[in-house]
Amino acid sequence: MRERPMPPGRSAARQLTISVDVVLLTTYRGGLAVLLGRSGDVRLRERWMLPWDAPRGEESLSDAAFRAARAALGVTPGTLDQVAAFGDNRRHPGDAEVSVGFVGLVPHGERSLPSSDLAWHRQGDVPSLAPRHRAIVDAAIGAVRTRLDYAPLAFGLLPATFTLSELQGVYELLLGRSLHKASFRRALRAAALVEATDEWRSEGRGRPAQMFRYAPRRRRDSHRGVRFDLIGA
Repeated sequence: MRERPMPPGRSAARQLTISVDVVLLTTYRGGLAVLLGRSGDVRLRERWMLPWDAPRGEESLSDAAFRAARAALGVTPGTLDQVAAFGDNRRHPGDAEVSVGFVGLVPHGERSLPSSDLAWHRQGDVPSLAPRHRAIVDAAIGAVRTRLDYAPLAFGLLPATFTLSELQGVYELLLGRSLHKASFRRALRAAALVEATDEWRSEGRGRPAQMFRYAPRRRRDSHRGVRFDLIGA
């Protein structure tokens, strides 16, 4: 039997080159910071980049993102959330045609890094990045801010126990604005996200501050964030 010819204009499907690119955020020197690695390739225009890699074999995008984050941090992050896919013409350090961005939050007590080629850069002092990496960083920070109303993401930047002032400071960093102290604490109680511990810590010349931990109570609804639309500056 003769083989049927391919229809005119049809060619074999070409496999896309795909990368997973991870934005890891922490608190650093009073601000929000992103983890970047120094490029060893002198041919690249930018000397810094996000942790990234391509999925291997049958590896899922999420597994590849966790692998890239673990290689950069030296530990596995608690969570990574997918941000978006980027398939535009903006340049990627590895010339990937499609990039899938992920974001993870790292407690400030876990900032030690396994390599001198890795460093935390404050949000306002991020060096020049490849255009697609710059877009992924901006999208990741925007996604975290959007999700704060319904997800307890801020606790990913804190140690196991913390003061309410520290918690408010983290929310202010993520939101990029100040919050009214009394209103914040009322909204926090309404969200039922924290519980007091028996530990206290001095925070300067005033009375010691009580320590809290993340411990959301079971509720009928699925709301697990703090309603920032109810909090004034």
